Amino acid sequence: MPTRTLYAATDTPAHPTQLDVAGDLLTLLRDTTTEPRPDNQLEALTLAVAADLPVLLWGEPGIGKTAALTQLAAALDLPLTTVIASVHEPSDFSGLPVVGDDPAEQGVPMAPPDWAVRLVRAGRGLLFLDELSTAPPAVQAALLRLVLERRIGALRLPPGVRIVAAANPRSSAADGWELSPPLANRFVHLQWTHDHEVVVRGLGGTWPRATLPRLDPEKLPGAVDYARRAVCGLLTGRPKLVHQLPSSETRRGGAWPSPRSWEMALSLIAFATAAGSSREVLSLLARGTVGDGPGLELLAAVDRMDLPDPETFLADPSAGELPERGDLRQAVLDGVVAAVRNRPDRARWDAAWALLVRALETGAPDLLVVPATTLASLRREDWDVPESIEQLAGVVALSQRADRAAATVKSGR
Repeated sequence: MPTRTLYAATDTPAHPTQLDVAGDLLTLLRDTTTEPRPDNQLEALTLAVAADLPVLLWGEPGIGKTAALTQLAAALDLPLTTVIASVHEPSDFSGLPVVGDDPAEQGVPMAPPDWAVRLVRAGRGLLFLDELSTAPPAVQAALLRLVLERRIGALRLPPGVRIVAAANPRSSAADGWELSPPLANRFVHLQWTHDHEVVVRGLGGTWPRATLPRLDPEKLPGAVDYARRAVCGLLTGRPKLVHQLPSSETRRGGAWPSPRSWEMALSLIAFATAAGSSREVLSLLARGTVGDGPGLELLAAVDRMDLPDPETFLADPSAGELPERGDLRQAVLDGVVAAVRNRPDRARWDAAWALLVRALETGAPDLLVVPATTLASLRREDWDVPESIEQLAGVVALSQRADRAAATVKSGR
């Protein structure tokens, strides 16, 4: 039988073609594995996904945003639905009008697109809105209800669907637009960057594994209380941070503080606390919801919440641990001196000096200049000078001379 007849009968070549061999090679190239590996930005992404908050990944073209989302969907066993926002019309997100038999009686329903129907039928999934910064303003306006309310026309996405978007900065996007403030304020903004070691190891066949955070059930009530105290404590003292619309168009297209974004920040602090996440991950999430400045202030408020009570040290200067970080140690010492000022007493004054000596023995001496000087000014005439002051006097004098010398050099320039 001629070879041509054999191929026609079986539809399969007797011998593999070069395209078949090329396909085998492509399969081998795509055959990669994953491994548990600390990755702050990946952990921040999975925490926001677990908290059911829309996430927007910002990064230059080719940085791996799409690949990260594909791997995340596979790791979480969620069907991935990718929608390129810029190639759709506004009606694709708000719903297409469908005229029925009696529009005057029944109205005109807004039919959702096929991808939304598939997500509802599946009951779960990862909706990936790619190239968001190339979507024109009219499409961005149509996306508002989808991102916040999970509605497309008359259809509502089920709770099992998570929304993640990706965008390039306007300078590197194809016909890019700045995000509108209402749309930007609905996302957790994460800056997606590459790590040299991760890329090299991934090209070698092993990428970091994306997993949902392990939340400790016993920590949930405490995590919620902790997050509420952190956010409410900051906003009580800084009421102007409740809502601050940036003045520049570029910053309005990113993270900025509003009641909506503070609510997202509160949720993420609770999730990060229950998961035992690092401060670096919490920093990415805080700055990604309310912006860099307010986010750093929130981190500082969280740090202050973990500081020991000044009264603990005044009751026993040897009790409790002094923080290792210089700014936190300074805050503790200043808090102890302020407590003595508010309720001056000889025993409390002596205890504060004992704590300063302890701080001198375990940390940087320049942190003691201000609290030691302030504490010395609180002395009453009938209070004897403790011997511990002698240990601190030289340090304070040396630091003050160094400050004066630095000021002289600076003024001489």
